[in-house]
Amino acid sequence: MPNSIITATGCFIPTLKVPNEYFLSHEFYGPDGIRLEKSNQDIIGQFQAITCINERRYLADGLNTSDIAFQAAKQALHGVDRETLDCVIVAHNLGDLSVNGRSSDMVPTIAARVKHKLRIRNPYTVAFDVPFGCPGWLHGMTLSDYYIKSGDAKKILVIGAETLSKFSDPHDMDSMIYADGAGATLVEATEEDSGILTHVTRSDTFENAYLLWIDKSYNPNLNGDNLFLKMHGHEIYKYAVKTVPEVVKQSLDKAGVTLTDVKKVLIHQANEKMDEAILKRLFKLYKIKNIPAHIMPMTISWLGNSSVATLPTLFDLLQTGKLDNHRLHSGDIAVFASVGAGMNVNSMVYRMP
Repeated sequence: MPNSIITATGCFIPTLKVPNEYFLSHEFYGPDGIRLEKSNQDIIGQFQAITCINERRYLADGLNTSDIAFQAAKQALHGVDRETLDCVIVAHNLGDLSVNGRSSDMVPTIAARVKHKLRIRNPYTVAFDVPFGCPGWLHGMTLSDYYIKSGDAKKILVIGAETLSKFSDPHDMDSMIYADGAGATLVEATEEDSGILTHVTRSDTFENAYLLWIDKSYNPNLNGDNLFLKMHGHEIYKYAVKTVPEVVKQSLDKAGVTLTDVKKVLIHQANEKMDEAILKRLFKLYKIKNIPAHIMPMTISWLGNSSVATLPTLFDLLQTGKLDNHRLHSGDIAVFASVGAGMNVNSMVYRMP
């Protein structure tokens, strides 16, 4: 049975840097429609202390999700015959978004648009989308592994792309978390004893399906019927810190390895304090008190939370030498983990070829 390895990566990081000071002039309201009494300076300070976000990246006008997914794909496919691709999988949640109406356009699929932009003629390069919350790219990797292990595919492009800045409520302080970006990975079949070792996925919809949802602006005076991304941040935090470590451990147990075998823990960049709490609880499950330095690279302080794009972007930066003190080498084991809308959680154990 063949294994699945990542043979190339790419990412698109928007050039527009948006510092926290950008939000000083915003009017913030609570879910009850009442304007928050705290000063914006205090709100931003508290936000930065909790998330560790100093700035984020926004997409320039005229670009959309399919555009940046294409840009990341081009990097990952440099020197590759695009006609040999068996699948183009694009993980996203909101599609291409209009700036004014914030209406979502997903027909044709974002994957179909990316394949079109790549000028791939092969009709058997199957293009499809994965709307799975923030864990979408990792779920796309899981699907690619199933395709490859079944023998139905040998080369798959998996992309995560999102433009959350276009769908965030400027009157909701949670909007400061969101960012834009895209990351891509080329996954290929190999007979080597490396690549994707195991993966575990769960969906907790019975009680937690609506911890993230779409609703109107918190500002009752805002005209129009525009809808925005909303979340119960505190409940998501508690759910993630409890659940993600359990899923990671399941994936490691399934692979027959333990936490001390892991060189890097790559977690969806949602909230630095939350990721640190997840890591701490993961080590606690193994009864390990001392967490190794540099085991968890972070990008959220300067890239913000770009949903499905955070993990493939993180891995691309890691492997292209753009993150200080972080690099994976042949034989190293890394574990990827993500949590998001649904609520969906997944984890993947990967051995570097």
